[in-house]
Amino acid sequence: MAVEYDCCGVEFFVHVAIIVVLVLFAGLMSGLTLGLMSLSLVDLEVLAKSGTLQDRKHAAKILPVVKKQHLLLCTLLICNSAAMEALPIFLDSLVTAWGAILISVTLILLFGEIIPQSVCSRHGLAIGATVAPVVRVLVWICFPVAYPISKLLDYMLGDGHVALFRRAELKTLVKLHGNEAGKGGELTHDETTIIAGALELTEKTARNSMTPLCQTFAIDVNRNLDRILMREILDKGHSRVPVFYEKKTNIIGVILVKNLLSIHPDDEIPVKNVTIRKIPRVTEDMPLYDILNEFQKGHSHMAIVVKKNNLTENNSLDGDLSLDIDVDQKPIDKVVKITKPLHRWKSYPNSQISSRGNRVRRWSRDSTANVLHINDTDLQPFNEYEEAIGIITMEDVIEELLQEEIFDETDVHEDQ
Repeated sequence: MAVEYDCCGVEFFVHVAIIVVLVLFAGLMSGLTLGLMSLSLVDLEVLAKSGTLQDRKHAAKILPVVKKQHLLLCTLLICNSAAMEALPIFLDSLVTAWGAILISVTLILLFGEIIPQSVCSRHGLAIGATVAPVVRVLVWICFPVAYPISKLLDYMLGDGHVALFRRAELKTLVKLHGNEAGKGGELTHDETTIIAGALELTEKTARNSMTPLCQTFAIDVNRNLDRILMREILDKGHSRVPVFYEKKTNIIGVILVKNLLSIHPDDEIPVKNVTIRKIPRVTEDMPLYDILNEFQKGHSHMAIVVKKNNLTENNSLDGDLSLDIDVDQKPIDKVVKITKPLHRWKSYPNSQISSRGNRVRRWSRDSTANVLHINDTDLQPFNEYEEAIGIITMEDVIEELLQEEIFDETDVHEDQ
């Protein structure tokens, strides 16, 4: 039976104050459960490093509190349950039993759940940072009960909730942040396109972006640089021309067209007598990021895409130009005598050391390190365990990154 109190007595107001405190405390715990637990560690780290000044301060205060998420969750739920269980006890001393149930349900539902969770869902970061010291105290108070339960949850569910997006999800998120999506995003169309292209670059291989060998222009190493050949090179408008021996699938190097400026067509100099540079060889299934890294080495901005044939030899194509051919062991497979380059050549003629951001690049003046030294007696068919199937250039990789065609001065295209 409920005990009746004088509505003007001190004890009555004490009970009313306790009820108000319990409702507010339960509402705070309920709101923090939603507000703090909805903030992942990744979100908080992003805000702490690149958010606004106010967000960085709030995130720095909250991060130590939410680092152990299961312990925090158990603490908030224990405090919330204790407040809600204690509320009917104090109400029962003021009103009848059915009145206590009705009032407690109404107070908890309205002031302990709906309003706090609505507010904390929108301002959870600021509220969480403000009451972070209080939450720390509650964690220590509830530690004997909350810690064993949290360790059990860590064992059963894992001690961390990964909130990182997968590649496809991240692409969708970037598109939603574009100003074309109409959701208030700040990214332009070009920015979202480039980011999406960068995310797709790992999934694309050399075969997806190469130019098939049948569509490329290449010259035989045994031809002479007469007027006909020089005219063909000029009409193509390329800055680099692949060189093959005997058949087009046997690409042995590349010549720079600018090196032909000093050659007179009437001299009909053999192609093998001009400067022929080494060209990287990459497998058809090599990701474009790996190919981009090969191009960054500075050996060449063009590479040969090769396909391995299912034969007995265990060849490895790493695309690196620092390759030694053992004449004694493989006399049939060699095309040319290749000397191992002593330096990695980078095209920075105006300075010995150039830096961009955190990268430091060194430039060597040994521009002959990547030049083939051809001996007539050593020109034999390339090994049969691999064959060239296409050409891939730096421009092809950049087009995949930009997801748009790059037209230079010699490209011919029709406006749709």
